[in-house]
Order: sequence, then C-alpha cells, then structure tokens
Amino acid sequence: MTNIDIALIKQLRETTGVGMMDAKKALVEANGDLEEAVTALRKSGALKAAKKADRSTSEGFVASYIHGDGRIGVMVELNCESDFVARNETFQALAHDLALHIAATNPLYISREDVPEQVIEKEQSIYLEQLQAEGKPAERIEMIVKGKVDKYLSDVVLLNQAFVKDETVTIEQKLQAAVQVLGENVQIARFARFAIAGHPNVCRVG
Repeated sequence: MTNIDIALIKQLRETTGVGMMDAKKALVEANGDLEEAVTALRKSGALKAAKKADRSTSEGFVASYIHGDGRIGVMVELNCESDFVARNETFQALAHDLALHIAATNPLYISREDVPEQVIEKEQSIYLEQLQAEGKPAERIEMIVKGKVDKYLSDVVLLNQAFVKDETVTIEQKLQAAVQVLGENVQIARFARFAIAGHPNVCRVG
C-alpha cells in the first residue's frame, strides 16, 4: 500500500508529533493501520525523538560554510537544550553538515509548515493547467497534482530534502538520529544562504 490518504497522515502526526515523512513511511509499512503505524514509529525511535521535540532549545551552535572561492556562503543556527551538547563535537559536526547541505541544495524553507499556502496553491494551479493541456484523464489529475506538489516540497523544504552526503536519509531523519545519540531535542532555528549573482543556485560540494 503506497497511496496513503493525507488525512490519515495528519491524524498520525497529531497523535504522535512525528514529522510528515516518518508518519507516511510508518503508515505505508503498516498498510494504513494507525495502531500498527504507532508501533512502527516506536521501533524506529521516531516516536521517542518526537517527544523530545517539545522540549525547549535555548542553547546551540552557529556553523558556516563557504564554497566556490567565496561565491556561496551559508550560516545555520542549530539549537539544543544544554550548553554541554552545544559544545559536543557530534552536534557541531551536524551543524557543519547542515551548512554544507544548504550550500548545495538551496532550500527555501525549513519545514512544510513554513511554506505559505499561496505558494502551494500556485504550484497546484500550474500543474493542473499543464495536465489539463496534456489531456490527462480527470480522475487521475488530482493524484498526479498531489504527487508533483509533494515533489516540489521535497526540493524546497530543508527537512524533506535528501541529505547530500547520504541520499538514503532526509535531513529530518538525520536530526532525529542526532536526538537519539545526543539525548536532547535538536532543532534547526534558522539559516541564511548568500550567493554571488550569476553563480548557480545549486552547487556540487564535497
């Protein structure tokens, strides 16, 4: 079962507090069964990480990355709960990895919740017009539009992007793994990406 109703994903997220991608993955594994999906989240550790996500993050570390002889620069603020973790090498390495990733992928938003509704509506309108012009069957258009919007969000939302050093995991999953290792809530607070005019928005790093 690969097509999971968005309402079911929303219900699981509201119940557990996990991210969109984790909720969808758990429901796919559980064939749409909410109870089984919660069990899957517990086994993966995502549920434990989500519970920590409610805890205050007043400490942190600001990392920077400069690419292409100073043509692209990134600063990212990664927050945690304690000064002890903020000084941890693993935590700081994660912040540097995030800065490098942002330089490479040029995300526009941290989470899906940060994307203005009008932006999503505009994308939906564009895809709808394209599909209608192509003569796609009306009964398939809604599903195709949803898939295209999901793909767009995975490109522009930082947490949904595949990590440039390991494309088998998303940034959200990488943060959750850090939560389990460090034992504290870890959140991306903000980032800024600067690029010299005329330089490609997306670059190769590493």
